[in-house]
Amino acid sequence: MFRINTFKLLMCCIAFVLSACRTTKKKSSVTVSEIKPNILFILCDDLGYADVGFNGSPDIKTPNLDALANKGTIFKSAYVTHPFCGPSRASIMTGRYPHTIGSQFNLPPNSEIIGEGIDVNETFISSTLQNAGYYTGALGKWHLGAVEKYHPNNRGFDDFYGFLGGGHNYFPEQFMKAYEIRKKAGNKHIFEYLLPLEHNGEEVVETEYVTDALSREAVRFVNDAAKTKKPFFLYLSYNAPHTPLEAKKEDLKLFESIKDEKRRTYAAMVYAVDRGVKKVVEALKETKQLENTLIIFLSDNGGRLDQGANNYPLKEGKGSTYEGGYRVPMFFYWPKHIAAGKYYSHPVSSLDFYPTLSYLANATISKDKILDGKNIWKNIQENSNARVGEPIFAMRHQKGFTDAAIRIGEWKALKIHRQHWKLFNIENDISETIDLSLKHPEILTKLVKQSKDWSTTHTKPLWFHSEKTGKDWESLNMPDFDTLFQIEK
Repeated sequence: MFRINTFKLLMCCIAFVLSACRTTKKKSSVTVSEIKPNILFILCDDLGYADVGFNGSPDIKTPNLDALANKGTIFKSAYVTHPFCGPSRASIMTGRYPHTIGSQFNLPPNSEIIGEGIDVNETFISSTLQNAGYYTGALGKWHLGAVEKYHPNNRGFDDFYGFLGGGHNYFPEQFMKAYEIRKKAGNKHIFEYLLPLEHNGEEVVETEYVTDALSREAVRFVNDAAKTKKPFFLYLSYNAPHTPLEAKKEDLKLFESIKDEKRRTYAAMVYAVDRGVKKVVEALKETKQLENTLIIFLSDNGGRLDQGANNYPLKEGKGSTYEGGYRVPMFFYWPKHIAAGKYYSHPVSSLDFYPTLSYLANATISKDKILDGKNIWKNIQENSNARVGEPIFAMRHQKGFTDAAIRIGEWKALKIHRQHWKLFNIENDISETIDLSLKHPEILTKLVKQSKDWSTTHTKPLWFHSEKTGKDWESLNMPDFDTLFQIEK
């Protein structure tokens, strides 16, 4: 009897251990794509490369952003697709180079007049995540179309609070007064920077400094999202520190040591973003959502040097195909999933957000959806290069000529302001000071050819940022790629 009971006891123990092993195995096999993290995507407007503490700012305080960055992974070679905000933002939403979908130029001010926007056949990342069960929100600057069919609520966002144009004034007491004066005067089209903000298509009476208002609405969204029991995607699109340079008095006092007035105001505007982010993070903590929230922070393009920005050690700034135009500060923060206190130095593109976030959300991308980026999640985890031998392009059309750049690995070829093609070792010479085109002509030739091949995928712009630009495009035979891709001997 004793022997039988012992045998039964032994078999029970074995069964228990096997069951525990199966349970442990099942738990450990859960992939990150099955977790469906919340995604907080914070985008600044015209923020300089060196205008946040985590990227070396000597004079602008960003303690809350720095805390997130230092507990996450900082990207040192993060690129957007264009040195202007409209095309850059179009790429984030579509996963496409703007040149391939006709959005090479900013939409003109008050774009509702021309009725254009990003092609509705391009499925936005917001729609893909919404279809995957996400509660989606967009706050702040849109700049992707101001008529109904291009409205955020029709492009995959459940909730929108902000403005549809490319920028806005910051103090409601100022812009609402100016708006009412023009409205009473019978102006049919009032400058978009003065228009009332809206919530899901309805005008609202805003009373707070706009940066604070957007942070407030972000807190509201986070609280609402917690009640839905769904994962969320929040596109928090600040217009700061884009012009006009307008800051609160209490923020300006923190930067009295900065003598240059523009720089001082600009610094205070960046700080307003930082303290807003603190409130959003506190809301995530209070609703117990922070641990499963991926926070992404970056700028839509380089900072404007003539408006207080600092892109050191990069050359030039907004609008340029030198590094200062489209290489931006960026970090990822996600407890237990993103390495803390790490730098990722390999080149990445804003094109990579669409496939990477879709993977993390376990979202289905339609088979006919063209994407120009790639899923870089595994590479981030391994700190490996996601695009060995693969290019990152930049191109800006000017009056009568085109500026272009291409980077592959350590090499970057660039042609700007009708000058000859130059070649830089961008890893050794981040400031682009030493032209190596004569020393390595074969590398230059290879890069220029790849840029030329890429140009064959471009389409004609669907709009121009001004009527004159459109006329110049036709009369000057733009984009004049035959001239662009000639290498001077």
